[in-house]
Amino acid sequence: MRNSRIQIPVEGGGVVAGTLWEPAGEPHAALVIHPATATPERFYANFASFLAENGIATVTYDYRGTGGSGSPRAHRHLGMRDWMEGDVPAVAGWAAERFPGVPHLAIGHSLGGHALSLGNGTAGLAGFLLLASHAGTVKAIPDRAERFRVRLMLHLLGPALGAALGYVPARRLGLGEDIPAAAMNQWGGWARLPRYFFDDPAMRASERAARVTQPVLALGFSDDPWATPAQIDMLTGHLTAATVERRTYTPADGGVARIGHHGFLRSGVRETLWPEVVTWLSKRAQG
Repeated sequence: MRNSRIQIPVEGGGVVAGTLWEPAGEPHAALVIHPATATPERFYANFASFLAENGIATVTYDYRGTGGSGSPRAHRHLGMRDWMEGDVPAVAGWAAERFPGVPHLAIGHSLGGHALSLGNGTAGLAGFLLLASHAGTVKAIPDRAERFRVRLMLHLLGPALGAALGYVPARRLGLGEDIPAAAMNQWGGWARLPRYFFDDPAMRASERAARVTQPVLALGFSDDPWATPAQIDMLTGHLTAATVERRTYTPADGGVARIGHHGFLRSGVRETLWPEVVTWLSKRAQG
């Protein structure tokens, strides 16, 4: 397995920085991991390496204005929609050109899954996986303390800091990587709506999701405080033309004490859960 740094221009301006993880031999498939909000590319490195070891060339990256893809202050105008409709298709298109002779797949973690569910970056895919991806309405968070914490971050501290600084210092707030102010504002706005961005007329989300036809595997985790079964179903329920398989794993299934919203990407479930996902992806690649 080998890896190399890549840079991918995005239509409309800016560059996405990422990493290409390649098998030692010829890949039997190519895959892009579209990340979650404020989740750095390095967090996906172990899983991407595992995919490459199993013959799947894999691309990981940071959205513009996060991590290695530029300063959040310099990209303060970029919202989540810009990532979904600009960055995601740009990286998917790069992968399609780099590996023209193999089947293509994708994994969308949280926000990355939102993009795929709306048809961004799905052209030519043999299938894609939604990882802890859900309609992120704050009032649907079951735990009262967690609901208060998220509401405080999304509706008070985040917007206030974004207005003052031009970006949100999410790292200091315990939310991951720093993000542009516009991304926080759009996130907070959608999170107030009963059906998340499906209630935003500008997104035409229901219409776009209904046009997606690829096979989909939607993974959830029993201890995820945000992506509950009901909120995952709210997202996948709009994929009316796709064949959607739902799986919910418990920490016991993974042989770990906790999985939550991000734990599937940690190497503790390498021997338990990762092989099941590779099996599903490989079957889609084989047709």
